[in-house]
Amino acid sequence: MKNRKVTALLLVCMMMVLMLAACGGGGSPESAASEEGTKILLYNNTREPTSLDPPVGFDMVSYDALNNAMEGLTRLGSDQTPQPALAESWTVSEDGKTYTFKLREGIKWSNGEPITASDVEFSWKRLLDPATASPAAFLAYVIEGGEAFNSGQGKADDVKVKAVDDSTVEVVLSQPAPWLLSMLSNPAFFPVPKAAVEANPTWASEASTFVSSGPFKIAEWSHDAEIKMVKNDQYWDAANVKLDGVTFKMVNDSNTEYQMFTNGELHIQGVIPPEMSEQLFAENKVKVEDSAGTYFYRFNTTMPPFDNAKIRKAFVMAVDRQTLIDLVVKQKQKPAEGIVSYGLKEPSGKDFREAGGNMVTYDPEQAKKLLAEGRAEAGYSTLPEVTLTYNTNDLHQKIAEAMQAMFKDNLGVNVKLAGMEGKVLTAQQKALQLQFSRSSWLPDFADPINFLDIFRSDSPNNRTGWKNAEYDKLIDAIYAETDETKRFGLMHQAESILMEEAPILPMYFYNSAYMQSDRVEGVLRHPYGYIEFKSADLK
Repeated sequence: MKNRKVTALLLVCMMMVLMLAACGGGGSPESAASEEGTKILLYNNTREPTSLDPPVGFDMVSYDALNNAMEGLTRLGSDQTPQPALAESWTVSEDGKTYTFKLREGIKWSNGEPITASDVEFSWKRLLDPATASPAAFLAYVIEGGEAFNSGQGKADDVKVKAVDDSTVEVVLSQPAPWLLSMLSNPAFFPVPKAAVEANPTWASEASTFVSSGPFKIAEWSHDAEIKMVKNDQYWDAANVKLDGVTFKMVNDSNTEYQMFTNGELHIQGVIPPEMSEQLFAENKVKVEDSAGTYFYRFNTTMPPFDNAKIRKAFVMAVDRQTLIDLVVKQKQKPAEGIVSYGLKEPSGKDFREAGGNMVTYDPEQAKKLLAEGRAEAGYSTLPEVTLTYNTNDLHQKIAEAMQAMFKDNLGVNVKLAGMEGKVLTAQQKALQLQFSRSSWLPDFADPINFLDIFRSDSPNNRTGWKNAEYDKLIDAIYAETDETKRFGLMHQAESILMEEAPILPMYFYNSAYMQSDRVEGVLRHPYGYIEFKSADLK
């Protein structure tokens, strides 16, 4: 009897110890959040944002975070169309060139200061200011005076954006732009707080100085580790924001991310580990949604041997894209048959990609023939050494290794591989210091011109050294054309030239394949935008 009492007492003590340990944080993040009565969604951003200054961080790892901490005059709705956001309404002139926006009454920055039309004017001119050096500045060239100011041949005062009064913004375009309202939901156009920016040029680099306008604000920022956002109580639509916050993790490895997801340390698994893909798809654990954008490689057309178009085309034709998707990437993407991805409708209702057809084919025999012809034209007895550079990531590395094998098997070319940190790779691409390198394009608004414009001779996003006068004239004509049927016809012509000249090697079109906790609902993934947690909830 005495032994039973001792045993019982010990059991009670052990239970108390376990309970105290759980209260001390030994439970999983999901259980801890439930105990505290808060709803904190855990999401993997993969890596540190390039910048959270809207016109500077021109990439998904920056814009996914910005899309939740900031807001534009419009925001994409669940049907992917632009909806009123900071602007409650707008009017358009008959010629389609003048837009007048009315801001919502009483909108505020997270520091309590009012958001005004002057902030909008300041922000859009700052986007175009050469001193900002924004890689997204070209998007605002549609504003009259924008390109001249950005190129150093005009003044800020000549850019036709004006704060008519505290709540009215007028913008005059150089030509009609049917995509403008959609484009304004892109983070590059998000207003920034004029007073805060002028007082502190590095305002967007730390949580303590960052000022928000969106559904969430930054509470903590541990660089290269995580960003903790909490609900922004100053947000105009805060009553409809259900989450208490979102934590953006920075884990650049799909296997580690998967372990975190299975352990409850993430609510969303954004990249499916290729080696587990077949099993997870078979078990119906993976959700697949339409997305937009293209995974591709850039040739440096100013550097041998890729200054020869036939050699570039030989490399393009040596790649078996479907095998790459099926055996390496394993996310059920579609092979890239051009640069413009699916999901863009022509005036006829037909998809642009389907109308354009397959411009990229796998033909190893023709690839060998083109390589031989290109070598003869360039006078190469032996092809110059080729190095393929990719930004360090387990999937990018596996893709590069598969490409290396295809080039060896189909062309007899030994390609060296080099991994490089993402920011460094982008900088060296822009400086034309890389011979052959990994890239991608995620469109900023839903129109094919956004895929095609980046390969203009003078585009900072070209990064290939490729120049083609006929192509440049077509892009100018596309912007000037008001007849939509004719405009789409011109875009098909431009894409045809791009694929024939082959300054790039398209591989596959993106989709959104992910796993998500059953507790999560209401997350919006915009094919032509960025992830949206404003309407998300944790059950």
